[in-house]
Amino acid sequence: MPRKRPGRVRTKNTNRRAPLLLSTMAPEDFNVRPGEVKSIACPDCRTWRRIMGDKVLKIREHCISDKVTESEKHALCPGSNQLVEVNIDVRRWQAKQDRLLRDAMPQENRRAARQFYKPLPAPAAPVARIKAEVTLETARQSYLAHRKGCTRCVGGQHCTDGGILARRYVLALNQEPARREARAEQERQERRTVRKQTAPTVRKAQWNQRGGRTVETANNQCRPRPDGTVSEFRGPQVPTEPLRISA
Repeated sequence: MPRKRPGRVRTKNTNRRAPLLLSTMAPEDFNVRPGEVKSIACPDCRTWRRIMGDKVLKIREHCISDKVTESEKHALCPGSNQLVEVNIDVRRWQAKQDRLLRDAMPQENRRAARQFYKPLPAPAAPVARIKAEVTLETARQSYLAHRKGCTRCVGGQHCTDGGILARRYVLALNQEPARREARAEQERQERRTVRKQTAPTVRKAQWNQRGGRTVETANNQCRPRPDGTVSEFRGPQVPTEPLRISA
């Protein structure tokens, strides 16, 4: 990109006035931003004119009015070739002008100094690529929904995603008997666990219902009966003493 050169002063003539100090003018009546064309509102004709020069600054020679009637000549503005002296802090002036411009801008058009862009959400993954628990019903519903909305899945033909969903459905069909047996076995294990946890409580209630300590005391007593029997299950022919057989 070519470097922008300042306007060249083509004459050494001046209007013989004292240099115009920017500090005596309103901040909005001139523009001395770095990198931009320097301009100023002429104090005489109040029109914006370019400031020429690099070190020696002058208001460009101009006429009072750019429009004249026929057979009339342009009248030179007394403010032409007016010397300009930059006796202000340009950075502070620029910051103040930026703040004034920002405050004067409508609220809906204002922007922060730094823009934060919200990232676009990533597109949702196809159903065929979602890794989730696959059951027979979910595989069937996913396959039917894809077949209903896909124009490439016709008859026995499938697209890439349709083929994946079809194979997933067939695999779920083949695994369903084993899955049912596993669920039944798990239910049986749960019922056994519940019975084991409740069995002591049930036996204790039954024991208390049948007499409790009285039945235990009667069972522990081994008293001989009048007829010589030990119990109703064993007769008198059963020896009560240990049998010692000599060699």
